[in-house]
Amino acid sequence: MKAIGFNQHLPITNENSLFEFEEPNPTASAHDLLVEVEGVSVNPVDVGVRKAGRGTRKTPRVIGWDAVGKVISIGDQVTLFKPGDQVFYAGSFKRPGSDSEYQLVDERIVGHAPKGLPDEEAAAMPLTSLTAWEALFEKLEINPSTPDSNRNKTILIINGAGGVGSIATQLAKMAGLRVISTASRLESIKWTKEHGADEVVNHHQDIVKQVRNLGHQYVDYILELNNIDQHWNEMAEIIKPNGKIASITENRRPIDLKKLTQKRVTFAWEWMYSKSYFETPDEVTQHNILEKVSQLLETGKLQPTTTKVLAPITAANLRRAHELVEDGHMMGKVVVVDKKGLTDVGDFLFLVYFFFYKSVI
Repeated sequence: MKAIGFNQHLPITNENSLFEFEEPNPTASAHDLLVEVEGVSVNPVDVGVRKAGRGTRKTPRVIGWDAVGKVISIGDQVTLFKPGDQVFYAGSFKRPGSDSEYQLVDERIVGHAPKGLPDEEAAAMPLTSLTAWEALFEKLEINPSTPDSNRNKTILIINGAGGVGSIATQLAKMAGLRVISTASRLESIKWTKEHGADEVVNHHQDIVKQVRNLGHQYVDYILELNNIDQHWNEMAEIIKPNGKIASITENRRPIDLKKLTQKRVTFAWEWMYSKSYFETPDEVTQHNILEKVSQLLETGKLQPTTTKVLAPITAANLRRAHELVEDGHMMGKVVVVDKKGLTDVGDFLFLVYFFFYKSVI
């Protein structure tokens, strides 16, 4: 099968930073599904893994942690899916990624793809949805089933216009919270408001001052999605006593947890890969989450966040997708789908669809 990967940590402008190669077709066993990949999305983690490190690998590494595709075959312990099912998933950090024709993935971290949603929208959803869901409802312990009792509570989402932020904003609103999002450009402010933010502040300016100018002395929850080192002191100041903070970004210098002591604040990390990496007993909860996300997408209660589509799945298009993510100004998600190029009519209809129904172009 064809796969796309890297064996050196090169700048994305180098043609060898991501290249195509052949490797044997995998075989499904135990809980694994063999999926024919039809669409993938590029996330900051793809960029980080590709860039980080030194030296040359003996064998290329295949990355990619967002996919939609069709189940081709199943292992002998599979109970949740059957051949022919359309699925979407984020995969595991310690297994080959989705940038290949076929991929093995454990059924317990896979969901049925939402019916009626095109590949270019479904492929963008798994990683960000899982991250946002786990951060809000597992780490911050917000109860999504009690929106009425959550209406007097406020969450600050730092970087609300990004991939995870776009989903977290919608889920937090569904749970009944008042959402303060951060964004810095006119288009990103518009984007995050369209996805449910009640108020927006600029993360390049004093967040504490801005939030208090909005009439909030403290916030009940903070979801940090951008730069924990930059915002740690602000978060410690603006969080309510007995409040909760969750972060998905790693610190580059020590963070002072003592700043949270007097307020008895709870701090938690969210790493979407933890369950599959350590094969925890609750690993199947990712399947359950994706099933719920699929239903929300089918009913229109959750809006997909694709803003850029490239086709087909080639090394050149994946390099372009990495460039867009590396730029640091992406709103929503960039997706690469296995289509042999859009016709003039197809391209026109695609643009019309996004302009009139998604308001993102």
